Amino acid sequence: MARVREFGLSYCQPHVGEMPSLELAEPMRAAARKYQVEMTAASTLGPGKVDWDFYGGPGTCGLVPRATRSERIRALKLASDLAHACGIGAIHTHCGYLPEDPNSDLYKEGVQAIHGVATHAKSNGQIFLMETGQETPVTLLRAIVDTGLDNVKVNLDVANLILYGKGEPVGALDVIGPYVRGLHAKDGLYPTGPRELGKEVPVGQGRVNFPEVVRKLKQLNYTGPITIEREINGPQQAIDIRASKVFLEKLIDQVYT
Repeated sequence: MARVREFGLSYCQPHVGEMPSLELAEPMRAAARKYQVEMTAASTLGPGKVDWDFYGGPGTCGLVPRATRSERIRALKLASDLAHACGIGAIHTHCGYLPEDPNSDLYKEGVQAIHGVATHAKSNGQIFLMETGQETPVTLLRAIVDTGLDNVKVNLDVANLILYGKGEPVGALDVIGPYVRGLHAKDGLYPTGPRELGKEVPVGQGRVNFPEVVRKLKQLNYTGPITIEREINGPQQAIDIRASKVFLEKLIDQVYT
């Protein structure tokens, strides 16, 4: 929370660990009060290894893999309870490589798992955010509709669609725009090989058309959080975050005013 405030930011999405504990509630609330930071969504991937590539990813990421599904459902429900104790109105995660074939068993099981987590979140007065990336926008839309719940929404990571080669964010907003309740500001390049994701780059240096994304968000009357994400370590991360803040504030000011 202190670091968020150092960047001059007032919102964040805290990652609450592989198996969240309610013991975190009081220190999280206290830190949020102290540094005047609003927590917009609690995030967890749950326990177990996750491979961030095209070969290992489908069997290790999200709620689709059977081997880790039950424990990850449990982790997300714990995250929901922790979020409720902290006054956070949403939880979010990667649901995994949902199959494009709606008749496949893994697709049906994935939707059922999402339904279970989202139902628990609804009992806590929360929305459940599915983060974009591993599935096409149409598959994501189908899964949302197939849950039959009104609290299943989208955390649009504009770079992930490109990094995974699943689409591009302006077009994706035509498909899933009405469901977007959170947005990760990140940039990247398309994959150039069959095994590895595309390369993440600083905001404004990749293939995300941020001016068009922001214009589309305004058309959709989006007023939710835009959360900067820079998935590197070291001093360059802070430099890129500060540059992203300047870039995005200028763009939002131009489009929204």
